[in-house]
Amino acid sequence: MENPVLIFGAGTLGQTALDIFQRNNVVVYGLLDDDQKLHGQEFGDISVLGDTDDDGYLKLIGHKCEACVAIADNRVRKQLVKMLNERRKVQPVNAIHDTAVLATSSAIGHGNLIGARVVLNPNVNVGHHNIIQAGTVIDAGTKVGDYVHIGTGSVINSGVTIEDGAFIGTGAVIVAGVTIGKNARVGAGSVVVENVSANATVFGNPAKGL
Repeated sequence: MENPVLIFGAGTLGQTALDIFQRNNVVVYGLLDDDQKLHGQEFGDISVLGDTDDDGYLKLIGHKCEACVAIADNRVRKQLVKMLNERRKVQPVNAIHDTAVLATSSAIGHGNLIGARVVLNPNVNVGHHNIIQAGTVIDAGTKVGDYVHIGTGSVINSGVTIEDGAFIGTGAVIVAGVTIGKNARVGAGSVVVENVSANATVFGNPAKGL
């Protein structure tokens, strides 16, 4: 990546993105966050510069600077992506940790954050604006939609479909061939052995609805 990056979000995900870019020798221009208590805070020599809608910084994005959205709240993430699409005519870039292992036949969209030691096995298809946290394993032939959040250390077995907006909690196990419906939520540590309907919340071993 030739251009520096401006990171949207200065919380734990923003700091994770910062680490990823620095490990990949990508220059980070700074971070933006709407929490004014964070303004001026420094992570190493990188500062939180201002709000996410600060035109003084937004105007840099496009020709001189890339954008990375590293915010867990799906609603906020969608708003920021829409703003970048409409006002700056850009898509956020991927932040992929240098220890992640991605099969050559895997396909990845834009705006994803992929953490340390994530494994994407052959023919995995990852959409856009997803968060896949450290140590997650996604096995062959799985499809991940857009705006999906997969928690640390989760195991997604082969041929799984995870639809848009789904949340998979830390350490969850999804057995082969299961579909996780749109905006569904899977509790941390759960073992999912059957399909989960859209908007449903399940947890436990085996995972059951509330």
